[in-house]
Amino acid sequence: MDEATARHIERLVAYIDGFDDIQGFVAEAIRAVPRHLFVPDVALATPGDPDEAFVIDRVADPDTWWDTVYSRSPIVTQLDDGGTGIRARTGAYTSSSSAPSTVAHLLQILDPEPGDRVLEVGTGTGWTAALLAHLVGLHGSVTSIEIDQMVADQAARNLASAGVRADVVVGDGADGCSRRAPYDRVHVTCGIRSIPYAWVEQCRPGGVVVLPYCPGFGGDHVLRLVTLPDGTAIGRFPGHASYMMMRSQRPIPYVADDGSGQHHPTPVHPRTIGLAPPGADLAMAAITGLYSHISREENRFLTYVLNPADPGEWAVAVHQRGDPDHIVYQMGDRPLWEEVTDAYFRWVGWGEPGRDRFGMTVAPEGRHVWLDTPDHVVCGLSRG
Repeated sequence: MDEATARHIERLVAYIDGFDDIQGFVAEAIRAVPRHLFVPDVALATPGDPDEAFVIDRVADPDTWWDTVYSRSPIVTQLDDGGTGIRARTGAYTSSSSAPSTVAHLLQILDPEPGDRVLEVGTGTGWTAALLAHLVGLHGSVTSIEIDQMVADQAARNLASAGVRADVVVGDGADGCSRRAPYDRVHVTCGIRSIPYAWVEQCRPGGVVVLPYCPGFGGDHVLRLVTLPDGTAIGRFPGHASYMMMRSQRPIPYVADDGSGQHHPTPVHPRTIGLAPPGADLAMAAITGLYSHISREENRFLTYVLNPADPGEWAVAVHQRGDPDHIVYQMGDRPLWEEVTDAYFRWVGWGEPGRDRFGMTVAPEGRHVWLDTPDHVVCGLSRG
C-alpha cells in the first residue's frame, strides 16, 4: 500500500474512532479492508441534500475521487435499479456504499465473533461483506445475498480482487439462505418494514439479527434481535440508521388527488406529528400501521399520512405561515389524521418514552412492538 493511500485510510479510521460507541475491532477492520477497493471509478457522492450530489470520476479527477471515497459520505453506485446512468445524477438511489459511520455503527451492534457464520442481506458493493469476513476470520464464513444480478456480479469481482473469501448468492434476501444455515449473525443492509421470519428461523438460539427498521413513519431505527430457543426473537432499538428499502418492501405508488377529498380543520399543528421524536414515531407507526412524511415549502409545512394497504387513502395536514388554523385534506373514508394524532397523544400519556424504551418480538405468527417489557404490547400481533 502506498503512503498516500495509507493516509486516506488513517483519516477515515480517525473519523470512525471519534464515535464513542465504536470499539477498536471495527476500526481495525476498516483499516484492513480499504473502502476504495469496492467503489467504482464513476459514482455519485451524496453528502447530504440530494441537490448537492456530484459525480466522482477516478480517471478525470482522481483527487476528488480519493478524497470522497475516504470521507464520511455515502456513495451511490446505482440509480433506478440500473435503468439510469450514474452521470445523470437524478433518479432513485438503489445501491450504494453506505456512509462509513453507519457501516461501523451497525457492525458494532452486530458484534460478530471469530468463527461465526454470518448471513448478510444486501451485498451492494461488497465492502460490508469484506469487513464481516475480516471480523469472523478464516474459521468463520460469510454468505451475502443480493437480489440484483449485476450488482452481485460486480460485488463478487470486488471481493475476489481484494482477496476476500465471502460467498455472494443471487436471490431475495427476505427468504434468507436456508441451505447455508444456521447462522450466528444476520446483518441486514437495506431498510425493512416487515421483518421476515426466515431470518429468525435460520439463526441459532442466541444468534443476533441487526437491521435498519424503517416503518415509514418519521425516522428510521436500528433493531437488534436475539433469537430464543422457542423460535422467537426479541430485541430493542439501540439507535438510528437510514438505508434504501428492500426492493420487495418499497412503498407502492399512491393514487393522485382527483378532487374528491374532504377538508376539515385540525387543532394539532402538522409539525407536532411530522417532527415528532423517534419514540413517538415508533409508537405511531406501531399503533396505526400508517406511513408519514413531511414537505417544507417557503410558506407552508405539510405532513402527509398514507395507508400502505390502500393507495387511495391518504391525508395531508397543512400549516400556512401566518394562519392560526390548520387544515386537513382527506382522501378516502379512513380518518388517518385523527388516528395518528390519537396515537401521538397516547405516547404523550405514557410519559413521552424515548426510542430506547421500545422493543419488538418476532414470532412465526407475526410480530409486535412493546414498551419497556414484552408484556406491555403497544400494537396487536401482525404478519411479517
